[in-house]
Amino acid sequence: MINQLVANIKKTGAPIVVGLDPMLNYIPEQVQKKAFAEYGETLEGAAEAIWQFNKEIVDKTYDLIPAVKPQIAMYEQFGLPGLAAFKKTVDYCKEKGLVVIGDIKRGDIGSTSAAYAVGHIGKVKVGSKTYAPFDEDFVTVNPYLGSDGVNPFLDVCKEEKKGIFVLVKTSNPSSGEFQDQKIDGRPLYELVGEKVAAWGSEVMGDEYSYVGAVVGATYPEMGKVLREIMPKSYILVPGYGAQGGQGKDLVHFFNEDGLGAIVNSSRGIIAAYKQEAYAKFGPENFGDASRAAVEAMVADISGALAAAK
Repeated sequence: MINQLVANIKKTGAPIVVGLDPMLNYIPEQVQKKAFAEYGETLEGAAEAIWQFNKEIVDKTYDLIPAVKPQIAMYEQFGLPGLAAFKKTVDYCKEKGLVVIGDIKRGDIGSTSAAYAVGHIGKVKVGSKTYAPFDEDFVTVNPYLGSDGVNPFLDVCKEEKKGIFVLVKTSNPSSGEFQDQKIDGRPLYELVGEKVAAWGSEVMGDEYSYVGAVVGATYPEMGKVLREIMPKSYILVPGYGAQGGQGKDLVHFFNEDGLGAIVNSSRGIIAAYKQEAYAKFGPENFGDASRAAVEAMVADISGALAAAK
């Protein structure tokens, strides 16, 4: 699947991923009202509003982007109906030719880790039949429990030709409380980066590994170091836009071939209609506002990469 992600990025010229992380307050009133009229102010109503919101954004942006990244917590908060909306979103995005990165941040050991891997990127056997339960293309993985927690995902990656993004240096302000701690004079995130490179060497695609890394846009200098440590790992870069990252900050996350990184924006795109820059679209045309925000993001990152050559 890493080959498909690279192919999609080359085709669109857009090294970006849209984070489908819908909160109810991002969803325009007319979408919520329609869903509540059908299902009431219930978990089912909220899930329907999320699904219709996602569908409109995907319909308006799928031709511009290579991938989407739904964050499962935004769906889980609405219980089983929310999870059904998550699955519906995954399936619809794949129908549109998009690579789907399930942002699940799972991290456990043994049979538990294997169950997470099977449930999200693998297949589960039920009697004589086999099913792909959620069927994302990639998932995010927390490596804090070590190789015991990651190896079950690697096993599924090998079987299914799918991939993972391992949390290495996250974009949140307190990430340094643990990730920056020195071990023999080196920050922990560098040691995790070395493990990612080692894990990735076992599962290579044509140009890049099935094992990528999550490195926040808010730490560009650290991204430069990690790019060198993990030359064959794709870097998923959160923190663009709403968290402060800009195109010029991201140049070092990419390799000289212009590949090697994919930059995420969530509310900066899906809630673009709420921003002053896109207010002209209004809530009724929120999908068009999202499309304009995607175009602006692509121009920002492409311009920065071109200027750095």
